[in-house]
Amino acid sequence: MTFQLTSSAFHDGQMIPATYSGGGADYSPPLAWSGQPPTTVSLALICDDPDAPRGTWVHWVLFNLRGDAHELPEHTQPDGKLANGAQQGKNDFGKLGYGGPAPPRGNPHRYFFKLYALDANLKLPAGATKDQLLKAMQGHVLGETPLMGKYQR
Repeated sequence: MTFQLTSSAFHDGQMIPATYSGGGADYSPPLAWSGQPPTTVSLALICDDPDAPRGTWVHWVLFNLRGDAHELPEHTQPDGKLANGAQQGKNDFGKLGYGGPAPPRGNPHRYFFKLYALDANLKLPAGATKDQLLKAMQGHVLGETPLMGKYQR
């Protein structure tokens, strides 16, 4: 089985609905996945926009989600530690949890949701940055799967 990330809110390569944007309700989209390696201990998620004017903009950092989990619901709360045990890092808006697309007017931007299957839980505090997460994941990635959505104002 192939490790695959999907959303019921948008298909890969399609437009992200405004509900999930900074100009809308700013809810995180519902995400679901299947096919993670059977030895997965934890999962990590990064969402970023490589088309941002000042370089890649980080919209979501989440880690230590149980390896047997298969979804994140819509509107995941911006808490440091979630009820399911996952921890959230700091996005480039300076907040914990998800921060939706808010690009300048013009061409659509691409938003990459990347889910990583890991062979360990990571020793990181809530509020960790994308760079800290990537460093902690080194040598622990069993697989990864992307989902890309677009957004335009």
